[in-house]
Amino acid sequence: MERAALFDVDGTLVDTNHLHVTTWWEAFRQAGHEVPMHAVHRAIGLGSEDLIAHLLGEGRDQDEADALSQAHKTLYATYFERLPALQDAGRLLRRLADDGWAVVLATSAGGAELGALRRAIDADDAIRATASADDVERGKPAPEPVEHALELAGVPAERAVFVGDTVWDMRAGTKAGVRSVGVLSGGIPRADLEEAGAVAIYRDVAQLLAELTDSPLAPGE
Repeated sequence: MERAALFDVDGTLVDTNHLHVTTWWEAFRQAGHEVPMHAVHRAIGLGSEDLIAHLLGEGRDQDEADALSQAHKTLYATYFERLPALQDAGRLLRRLADDGWAVVLATSAGGAELGALRRAIDADDAIRATASADDVERGKPAPEPVEHALELAGVPAERAVFVGDTVWDMRAGTKAGVRSVGVLSGGIPRADLEEAGAVAIYRDVAQLLAELTDSPLAPGE
């Protein structure tokens, strides 16, 4: 039976977490909210609606939430043509595809943003499918994005591994019943990823590729 390698994108395959921190911070600042950057950083990986609720509380005005989300999108879009892939991101996806894994992206990004991220990774030939924020009602840490990725891959949870960089990724993967592998490239501490359910942790995808034969993504696992 085929196996699936599921990947978060921001902070895992593309070095964008701090760009999101800066642009969300600026969107909040423009709207008159003083939200510390460290708090924004801890919320990265949530979908826009959940991130705003997490940082401002559930009692937020919906019109303001929509305006904040649009402000962030506009600010972040200025970086679309220069988003930096993390070292060996494309090589890892191609290696896994060559090893027989169905590679599927599971990301909170959608639309033009997702297109920009895929251009940065430059490994479309290795990517079987993408489960984006446009495809599910609830984003991470709910399991829906990972479950949808499993459906696209056509494999059961026990035949899949999910790689991500945030506690939201680890929680989503764990709830979906897949083994979750953490990377530190998004800036979240190792202990937080372990507590959220990571079964293995690597510095970044370059280290994961270098140590692939001893990882949960080893050939023949």
